Amino acid sequence: MTLIIILAIVLLILGAAGTVFPALPGLPLMFGGAWLLAYTSDYQIIGSFSVLILGVVCALGMAMDFVAGVLGAKYTGASKEALWGAFFGGLAGIFLGLAGLVLGPLVGAAIGELLAKRDILLAGKVGIGTFVGFIVGTVAKIGAALVVLLVVLAQYVAHWLA
Repeated sequence: MTLIIILAIVLLILGAAGTVFPALPGLPLMFGGAWLLAYTSDYQIIGSFSVLILGVVCALGMAMDFVAGVLGAKYTGASKEALWGAFFGGLAGIFLGLAGLVLGPLVGAAIGELLAKRDILLAGKVGIGTFVGFIVGTVAKIGAALVVLLVVLAQYVAHWLA
């Protein structure tokens, strides 16, 4: 049982790091760690409803992270080509580390817009909108990670003080 608790804590720590470092699937790791902690106490400290809520929070955080860059491009009046460029640039960026994750959607959206309308200023505007969306998605992902950590911590503190 102690080994499972240690594994859960390691997953929470790795997941927290994964919200910033692109090589790690942060929120799924954090959810796995929270679920393991709930399991080790037979759902007496962290209840099954709390685990369900944490799963929803993690899913929403991941969705925001993936969708925010495209929404940022769309908000600036991007064409369909730019939206697809942001999407494929984000996918390609996954394999290029942190710089690829930051620049992939931006460059993809700008290239898509440039190919669609051949307007460099609009392409730059769309690229910047995509970057702002990326920042919003990252903030949402970090917020979801903080919710997971604070809920787990609050549940254990409440259990220890009871």
